[in-house]
Amino acid sequence: MIRLERRPQPSRAVVWMTPVLAVLLTVAAGMALFAIMGVDPVRAVGIIFLSPFSDAYSLSELIVKATPLILIGVGLSLGFRAGVWNIGAEGQFVIGALTGGAVALAFYDISGVWLLPLMSLAAVAGGMAWAAVPAFLRTRFGTNEILVSLMLTYVAILLLSAMVTGPLRDPDGFNFPESRIFHDSALMPQLFEQGRANAGFLVALAAAATGWILLGRHVVGFQIRLMGQSPRAARFAGFREKRIIWFCLMVSGGLAGLAGMFEAAGPVEQLVPALPAGYGFTAIIVAFLGRLNPIGIVLAGFVIAVTYIGGEAAQIQMQLPAAVTRVFQGMLLFFLLGMDLLAGFRFRLRLPRRANVVETP
Repeated sequence: MIRLERRPQPSRAVVWMTPVLAVLLTVAAGMALFAIMGVDPVRAVGIIFLSPFSDAYSLSELIVKATPLILIGVGLSLGFRAGVWNIGAEGQFVIGALTGGAVALAFYDISGVWLLPLMSLAAVAGGMAWAAVPAFLRTRFGTNEILVSLMLTYVAILLLSAMVTGPLRDPDGFNFPESRIFHDSALMPQLFEQGRANAGFLVALAAAATGWILLGRHVVGFQIRLMGQSPRAARFAGFREKRIIWFCLMVSGGLAGLAGMFEAAGPVEQLVPALPAGYGFTAIIVAFLGRLNPIGIVLAGFVIAVTYIGGEAAQIQMQLPAAVTRVFQGMLLFFLLGMDLLAGFRFRLRLPRRANVVETP
């Protein structure tokens, strides 16, 4: 019989190398998949992983895709370190875009440098309010925050659709389900003349740096790590579990909401029903690919952004299906979890013992 046995002390080098090995295995499996589909695997993988670096516009698009993934991933990493599983970042992303966009539309005829900060505050408040629901239900009634936050995601998407077809619909939009285009004061400042990269990327880097300091150099980070590794020891030390749960969910909800506002006021420039692009779910892969370390999450955000941009290029140049991006992201998560399993456990082969036979006279 084969069984898994936990390793006494997993090698730190192996643990940190598992994301690299997972990426290499994903590339190999992707080439095998393309060969089965009858597509030139070398050309397809080359387009997916090299074309995002081919020109300045593609590099700018990498930043556009990586920004929300980094922001949301940093927030999720705090909760995952503490054993708080916020799976509903997609809903908090949508609510942040909705509240921030509603402020932009409320001051549609008024311009000022104060508008973007006000939109950011509204987006953070919206994301935190949406994350407060699973936080309250878990700390008050012991409910599972995975199910609650996940179900709230679909409520948020329906709420966005209802708002852009109702109160926030463009009065001059011929009944299309979309809001007005935000005016210039409500749009994110561009980082470069070419491309759509905006200042939200700098905020994402600042959030990652703050998260790294918080986790590694602050007593709150120590409480978060201890709560995740040994909840009983944390309680014995006097740490308040409910306070940590609230803190992690509020931070992750606020950052997800801010990412949603950056998306609406950045590349999209309005509120549309197609705004939820799956960043909240993909950021879960980013958080684990980055080893729940904010600096690693920055690198992981760019790795996943490559699959977005490269997948779109492969669709255009080789007429590959749109699902190729999701397939690559799914394979990456699969191999990452598999490598984590092998890093923490080892297989043991145990033969069944022969039963003692007692002979009776």
